Amino acid sequence: MKSPGVWYACAGLCGALALGAVGMGAYGGVWAATPNGVESTEAGAAMSATPSPAVPAPKELLATIPNTYQVLKVVDGDTIDIFMHGESVRLRLVGMDTPEVVDPRKVVQCFGKEASAEGHRLLDGQWVRLEYDAVSGTYDKYGRTLAYVFRASDGLFYNEYMIERGFAHEYTYSGQHYKYRDDFRAAQKAAEEQHLGFWSPDACDGNTTKAAST
Repeated sequence: MKSPGVWYACAGLCGALALGAVGMGAYGGVWAATPNGVESTEAGAAMSATPSPAVPAPKELLATIPNTYQVLKVVDGDTIDIFMHGESVRLRLVGMDTPEVVDPRKVVQCFGKEASAEGHRLLDGQWVRLEYDAVSGTYDKYGRTLAYVFRASDGLFYNEYMIERGFAHEYTYSGQHYKYRDDFRAAQKAAEEQHLGFWSPDACDGNTTKAAST
């Protein structure tokens, strides 16, 4: 018969293993930094760039990934506020332009509300990784930070997604050949051919400058 000391040691080891398993389950697996953000390494838990928000990694881990910040506010489909270095910073997303909904100089444009709603659905409360572009520069003429946005939970490339689903036009400022311009233009062409989003004849037929229907 084994001594009581052996039994206690075995029980302690089993308990530690059980607690470890619970802790792993709470976070959906082991999280690791990758080029596309933060992903789970648990078998079968690999995340892909899908339009539905994934379960975010722990805030403590996300905060350690370079250029990764939490979204404070979705202003509209192509403009967001993030919490950076202790303050709110406004981002204008590079290479995309969504119909207007908040510009006081313009009417609410066709499909603007839909584009804004999609931005809220994808980014509200999310952590995002920023990528800057050497061609477009760091700031626009209004002082907004210019960036590409990747959702940290699954690597979704927000700028490109909005174009390829017909929520945004590809936007080239002053003829700049920014990093993803060719990819964005290809995404727009595909969306137009498939009549997605505002390209649909039942929506705006591509003309988002007209007023949104009531």
